[in-house]
Amino acid sequence: MDHFTRRDGELWCEDVALSRIAREVGTPTYVYSRATLTRHYRVFEEAWSPVEHLICFAVKACSSLGVLSVLARLGSGFDIVSVGELERVLRAGGQPQRIVFSGVGKRDDEIARALEVGVHCINVESVEELTIVHEVATRLGRIAPISLRINPDVDAGTHPYISTGLRTSKFGIAMADARRAYGVAASLAGLRIVGVDCHIGSQLQDLAPIAEAMRRLLALVDELATDGITVEHLDLGGGLGIRYDQEVPPSPAEYARHLLGELGDRPLRIVLEPGRVIAGNAGVLLMQVLLTKHNEGKRFVVVDAGMNDAIRPALYGAHHGIEPVAAVDSELSPADIVGPVCESGDFFARDRAFPHVTRGALLAMRSVGAYGFAMSSQYNSRPRAAEVLVDGDRYHVIRARESVDDLMKGETVAPEAV
Repeated sequence: MDHFTRRDGELWCEDVALSRIAREVGTPTYVYSRATLTRHYRVFEEAWSPVEHLICFAVKACSSLGVLSVLARLGSGFDIVSVGELERVLRAGGQPQRIVFSGVGKRDDEIARALEVGVHCINVESVEELTIVHEVATRLGRIAPISLRINPDVDAGTHPYISTGLRTSKFGIAMADARRAYGVAASLAGLRIVGVDCHIGSQLQDLAPIAEAMRRLLALVDELATDGITVEHLDLGGGLGIRYDQEVPPSPAEYARHLLGELGDRPLRIVLEPGRVIAGNAGVLLMQVLLTKHNEGKRFVVVDAGMNDAIRPALYGAHHGIEPVAAVDSELSPADIVGPVCESGDFFARDRAFPHVTRGALLAMRSVGAYGFAMSSQYNSRPRAAEVLVDGDRYHVIRARESVDDLMKGETVAPEAV
């Protein structure tokens, strides 16, 4: 469920007309619904209420301070993968003790900063990284709380770019090496083992793979106990999918029910790292039609947003719903909806059945709250979009549109040749 609805044919976010935001803020602009973010977080939180748990929003999905601050006020924890994301969470009001630091490659200064502020856990992804974390912690005179990310070799059945639990993935430690890796961790005085972690992929539609991964991790937890190693939490990562087109993903309640059945009576705290399922359908991208054109009978709708603003269709072939903000009474016919970037991959839809729209029409691309602005760039020297948070009948600009000066901030021209 989201809070983007039509009134008298026009698309609104909560109690604000999207046409008003476009008129006053311009386009392209990301628009987020606070009510949707709040509802999705609370539904996920409630689903896991039968057991001790920690919900850590995956900051990589949507790192805007305005969005993070909404979630921090709701009590969310955060899953981070860089020191930049750490500082964003702290600035947004997140609590360090509710942060898990993931990622296959962390710099020494990033590890040090995480230990300095007191994060809940560092998810370590190799034996080599164990020694690095130990050395950094020892140098600082601290004990690093760590969890090992184990690769359960489970096929998540999702896009290859976002499937992370196979043995060929760069992520995690092979299940066959897990007990040895925990033995190494237990031998290092600068480390304190607190958990076991996995993440098999994103946009999951089927609960069977994550349940199988959980079973394999629980078997490992039992084996570690025989080695004298006790873990406090089981981190199942994130990845629960949302509906972009015709998908029917499990609900958070179904997800929790299914996995709680696997947990049994083990006294483990559950840590989860949802991102897309909370933020995905909480955002749209507003864009304006620049022109329509025909090449050899093919119709192109050219808009003022491009692949630099939203790259998922170009990167993954991802489907996003796109619709006119104002109702258009016309027959549907095939069209490519494309941007101005100088790449053939700069498209949002291909051969999509779409109404006939004219120059100046506003369009909204759905389900971009996750991996939308967060993956945007300044390619073709295009300033990045504005971001707006709607709260009831008001809206707040939570990121101003970049200017041409912003594009060149920190740059200088080269000096004359010697």
